[in-house]
Amino acid sequence: MRSPEDLEGFDGEASSTSMISGAGSPYQPTTEPVSQRQGLRGLRCDRDYLRGLFGLLKVAQVVLALISFICIETIMECSPCEGLYFFEFVSCSALVVTGVLLLIFSLNLRSRIPQINWDTTVSSHPNLYKNS
Repeated sequence: MRSPEDLEGFDGEASSTSMISGAGSPYQPTTEPVSQRQGLRGLRCDRDYLRGLFGLLKVAQVVLALISFICIETIMECSPCEGLYFFEFVSCSALVVTGVLLLIFSLNLRSRIPQINWDTTVSSHPNLYKNS
């Protein structure tokens, strides 16, 4: 335990007796508001996008990339395989990238990421797709 002489000059600190005795809590409530995380609340399926031209094209791209990836994986043997490996890379990359874009647009996640100009990912013409 500290003597009163040791505590001189420490005007802003809490006394050691209140910490030991439990008379008062050293933790005070903060004045800053605690922000609640949204999490996955607010996600909804954008059916207008899926029924529109770009949604149908994106679904067709995902389906065709999946079919091409499945077809390329069924080949057991090949003698010159360089072209086969390139096609496998392209079909897998197309499946992943297009699938992620389909999820972003169909679940309306583009409104949660405002740093990206989403009009340029859809088309070069801004009037072809309107944000909801």
